[in-house]
Amino acid sequence: MEATSDTPFKRLPVTIIGTGSYVPERRLTNADLEKMVETSNEWIIERTGIQERRIAAPGEFTSHMGTKAAERALENAGITAEDLDLIIVATVTPDTFTPATACYIQNNLGAKNAIAFDISAACSGFMYAMKTAVQFIGTGQAKTALIIAAEKLSTVVNWEDRSTCVLFGDGSGAAILRLGDQPDDGAILATDIGTDGSLHDLLRIPGGGSACPITPENAHERLATLAMRGNETFRHAVLHMKAAAETVIKRAGLTPDDIALIIPHQANLRIIDAVAQRLRIPQERVFVNLQKYGNTSAAACAIALDEAHREGRFKKGDHIIIVTFGAGLTWAAAAIRW
Repeated sequence: MEATSDTPFKRLPVTIIGTGSYVPERRLTNADLEKMVETSNEWIIERTGIQERRIAAPGEFTSHMGTKAAERALENAGITAEDLDLIIVATVTPDTFTPATACYIQNNLGAKNAIAFDISAACSGFMYAMKTAVQFIGTGQAKTALIIAAEKLSTVVNWEDRSTCVLFGDGSGAAILRLGDQPDDGAILATDIGTDGSLHDLLRIPGGGSACPITPENAHERLATLAMRGNETFRHAVLHMKAAAETVIKRAGLTPDDIALIIPHQANLRIIDAVAQRLRIPQERVFVNLQKYGNTSAAACAIALDEAHREGRFKKGDHIIIVTFGAGLTWAAAAIRW
């Protein structure tokens, strides 16, 4: 099922005014993984493009990482936490089932004027949060929003499963969205999100919820860890990311030649290359940082957006595309004029 951006009313313009990100200090390299499971540096790079990933410290939670990314985004935007009236956190690794991780971050920041809640859309989470914030701001229900994607995936990885443990890492990214009230403000021109629940079993954490609580009897089965059917996930990822990117490019009145940079989900270099080729976007206009961080789920596009922004990979007036996919299956994209 696809949710469109076409609405019967004129939506107010929404712009991104700041970005931030944070990754933990500890690096887990492919050489380290060679000592843990039957794998090799060459095999991992050939299959994924990943060279290392970051792992959060034992006492470092999703909310801690999200708070640090948020602080950097606030500083980049030149505003304070009290200016926020909305906080949305995208995560599949919350600090606790309840309250929401967004509540912990609201308290950490001192954002006393903001409502705060979590959403769960796996690797598509940051873009789902963006779409939600755009709807709040664009309909006049909020003025300034903080969207955060933060994951501590190291807590849900089976470190004995070589097919998945090589893929994932920890980290967080954030962005500040506000009403675009100046003629030269950039704008989120178009968004697209979609879901196909019939493919829920391609990528999931089967245990830990109400359907399969973790008990002393099943704890040894490691059901509260990531499980993936890789080949099928690859095929659907390429299909839906291409379609979502094409949708927002068309809705924004653009062509692939107008795109200064595409920021795809940082899951697998082969997926990124396949999507770029199908969109006819040359490699020099595709942002990649997965070699440093692996797949950080919802945080991947958020971290990539912040790094691309700070590295000057796009400038004011440029058009960029962010596109992702995740468990559910879910997918999402946005066309943005910076």
